[in-house]
Amino acid sequence: MTSYSISSNLESHIHRLATQQPDDPLCAYLYDLGSLSTRIQEMVATLPPNVSLFYAAKANPMPEILTTLAPFVAGFEAASGGELMHLAQQNTHKPLIFGGPGKLNSELKTALEHNVDAIHVESITELKRLEALANALDLVAPVYLRMNIDIGDITLSKLAMGGKPTPFGLDEEDLNDALTLIKRTDRIRLNGFHFHLMSHQLETERHIALIQGYFNKVKQWQAVYQLDAMGINLGGGMGINYLEPGKDFDWPTFCQQLQHLIVHEGMESIPLRFECGRFISAPCGYYAMEVIDIKKNLGEYFAICRGGTHHFRTPAAQGHDHPFIVVPHQKATDSTHAEHAINNSLVNERISIVGQLCTPKDILARQQLVQELKIGDYVVFTLAGAYAWNISHQAFLMHPEPSFYFFNHPSP
Repeated sequence: MTSYSISSNLESHIHRLATQQPDDPLCAYLYDLGSLSTRIQEMVATLPPNVSLFYAAKANPMPEILTTLAPFVAGFEAASGGELMHLAQQNTHKPLIFGGPGKLNSELKTALEHNVDAIHVESITELKRLEALANALDLVAPVYLRMNIDIGDITLSKLAMGGKPTPFGLDEEDLNDALTLIKRTDRIRLNGFHFHLMSHQLETERHIALIQGYFNKVKQWQAVYQLDAMGINLGGGMGINYLEPGKDFDWPTFCQQLQHLIVHEGMESIPLRFECGRFISAPCGYYAMEVIDIKKNLGEYFAICRGGTHHFRTPAAQGHDHPFIVVPHQKATDSTHAEHAINNSLVNERISIVGQLCTPKDILARQQLVQELKIGDYVVFTLAGAYAWNISHQAFLMHPEPSFYFFNHPSP
């Protein structure tokens, strides 16, 4: 799989957008659907034969993203009733799986009525409520039991949903009760186990060790509880390196290691699946902000830009300085931009990139070195295709939304 890179025609699209809204400085999300299509095809082609790849819609549920991915992924994962309905409305004709803690009865009912491929059950209470709903609807609920297990000396990644006390999944001590309930009813069909213990994983060897732990644990349960062979959802969590772009989780190497592990553990006939989000869509998105002011305050420079963390919460949520590039404003013909270019230009200086919000936390990158920056230029944040617009506090201060632009549409 080729490493992602900046779209070659990104600058032309930014300039085109700027000319379409000349009254105000530019603020826009841009999505390269061609690169997204290429990326997902390469990811799927590299997988071992018995492994399928689902897209976790919470990363970016925009219809254009889903439509681009639909021909190549095995299906889509929803983590709420709202996401489930949204996915159903896209008519992708692909299987849907439904997970997440705290599911409402109304959401479980929706999942059953939409004939989802699997419901990831998080607790004994949820399992009992699902049984009652399935009985009332005269349906059978297909489930994967989400498990939180002890992972021993495998180091957790920066964001852990398991391997330590968390709200996610069943404790292994509850497994006997869950299986007893399932065996006594014909309304629950156990199709497998679901594990998703960590995200932001950058090390393939550590992730392989984690999956080997999953395999061993499922084999142990099959022996103890006399279970038939069943599927395993291996979760996701492959990381994007925001601090050193390009040094991400090595997907091709990981898939090679996974194939060796599958053969070594005799898992070739077991249906395995991943549900990835960030790793799939993050590289296809860009968030562009036009510089509207440059100022020096107590010895530090600040570029105040159109937009902010209410549009692009990723750097605040992750606690990092987000990578960006500077796209120079095209040679200005109006006197306003000409004056800015002359009087407000920094060369080889460190500067913080901030937005328009009335809070000192509205910082997207702190004291980063720029070769040149002037008012009217565009600061373009890369890796903005996942957990970006959809996780942001969009209504704060009631600033207008950014523009949304999709380019390099793949051929049908």
